[in-house]
Amino acid sequence: MELEQYVTDLQRHLMDAAANGTDDTRAAAERLATGLDAATRLVLLDALSAAAGEITRDLAPGSVDLRLRGRDVEFVVTPPAAEPEGDERGGSSIDYDDASTSRTTLRLPDALKARVDDAAAADGISVNSWLVRAIAAGLEPKQRRSVQRTLRTGDSFVGWAR
Repeated sequence: MELEQYVTDLQRHLMDAAANGTDDTRAAAERLATGLDAATRLVLLDALSAAAGEITRDLAPGSVDLRLRGRDVEFVVTPPAAEPEGDERGGSSIDYDDASTSRTTLRLPDALKARVDDAAAADGISVNSWLVRAIAAGLEPKQRRSVQRTLRTGDSFVGWAR
């Protein structure tokens, strides 16, 4: 998505508004219009990012992310993965139809974060989308690896000690 037309449009509107003013007003508007480029792009990026966030809430576990390519904005849409009908035990898969999104802080060791970045780039998706997919896949019953303790008698104690 090319932002240049929107920046130019805003500059033109500023100049049109100043056209009815004095010479000083028009000169000030010209100086302001030339400085609006960066600020306008930041405001547009904030608005587009907020819109992508709202769309992502409705699309979860899919997502819409923004990428910057030079001065252009690119939307990356990651559709939700097809949900299986259920597992072999008759269970049902996770229902994301009414899901909303939440923001969570996740602390990763630098080495693991680098591997996640590489995996997301290899799949051509954002890190957020990759993590959502990985978490959703990890919650699938047939793929879940739960630690099962083997109970041994005679060599374990339960209780409190002082």
